[in-house]
Formats: sequence, structure tokens, C-alpha cells
Amino acid sequence: KNTAYSFAKEKGVATIEGYGLDLARHFVADIAPVTGARIEIEEYAWVRAVVDGAEHDHTFLRAGQEVRTAAVTVDATGEYVIAGLKDLVVLKSTGSEFHGFLRDGYTTLAETDDRIMATSLDVKWRYAGTDVDWDAVYASARSLLIEQFATLHSLALQQTLWHMGTAVLDRHPEIVEIRLKAPNKHHFDYDLARFGVEQHGEVFHADDRPYGLIEAAISREDAPDAHEAWRASLGAA
Repeated sequence: KNTAYSFAKEKGVATIEGYGLDLARHFVADIAPVTGARIEIEEYAWVRAVVDGAEHDHTFLRAGQEVRTAAVTVDATGEYVIAGLKDLVVLKSTGSEFHGFLRDGYTTLAETDDRIMATSLDVKWRYAGTDVDWDAVYASARSLLIEQFATLHSLALQQTLWHMGTAVLDRHPEIVEIRLKAPNKHHFDYDLARFGVEQHGEVFHADDRPYGLIEAAISREDAPDAHEAWRASLGAA
């Protein structure tokens, strides 16, 4: 704990990926019994509050629509950085359909050719090395994920995740693998007919829990071995 706090001052925290590498390299190189280190970081950004048109000198607000994440592993096999984001909530009011899926006696979901699609994205991508402009690639990957979600006419959330992931890999050769998690947050037409009110896809009930967790993992055929890079810490999802 003390080392982590002191390194924040000594080395600075320009990016969470770079800070994680500084810590992991220190523990492995400078602490004799240590042969491997894994550093997991979540970034909660802050911006100054604006009061009377000016930035306040000591009041801040949480910034950002998501939590930026990084997991750094340094051991005898090499150095590995997995970056990403979580809790990025996105919704599109049309441009999504879902029908022709397998049905049985327990299926209740209605088929539709026009629906709201909403989810909370948890995305992680693995870099081939550590010579990376962390901030620039993060911003680009985030933009690509949102662009694909917005512009792709979706036949299923699974299809959308595939296109989101491949868009990031196509743009960034320094990324060799990407994993996406997306709970399907359904929105249903609210029944106003019982009140004598007509509505045509204008008022919705947002269900209070996701209907399933959709996951996708996409990697390059020549991706180097990840070794322990994807190992989650104890208790992590």
C-alpha cells in the first residue's frame, strides 16, 4: 500500500497502464522473493466544479461515463497489459431487431423487427507489447466501440459485439485480443391500452434486471500467448 501511494508521487500517474507497469516492474525487479506481480487498477476521473462561470479551486465532480480499467502482469514470461472500460451504458432507440431465434415451450420473449437495445459494456483488450500511447489508443478504442454500436443495424447483441471487437482489432495492430461482456437490458412497450391511451413505441418499461449476459472473445490467429495475463484476482467477476 505504501509503495503504491509513494509511486503515485515519485513516478506520477500519467496513465493507469504506465503506473501499473512502474509498480509491477518494481516489485519483480527490486523485491528478491517476488517472481511475478499483477496490478489491477480502476480509474475514476474528476473535473473541477464550475461556479459562477469559473472553475472552483477545491471542488470536483466525478467525470466520465465509464470506469477505465487496466490489469498489468509482469513475470518471468514477460510483461502484459490488458486495458479496457466498464459500466459504459449505451442505448439505441431503433436499428435493432431480434427474431428467428430458437424457441421451446419455455420461451416467452416476443420476436421483433424494431426494438430498443441497451446494455452496460465491460470491454478489455490485450496489447502485444508495452510501447503504446495508452491514452490515444484508449480514446480510439472507446470511440470505435460506440460507433459500431450506433451505426450497425443489429440482428442480435451477439452480432453487435462481434463487429465492435473486430473494428478495434482492425484499427489497432498493437491490440491482439479483445473480450466484451454486455448484459441485455430489455425495454418493453408499456401497456397503456387499459387506460384507453394509444401508444406506438413511445413509452417503455425498463426492466430492473438484465436478461442474460452476452459475452464475446476475439483474438488474432498469431496472438502471442497470454500466459497469466487474463487471470482474475480472487473474487473478481
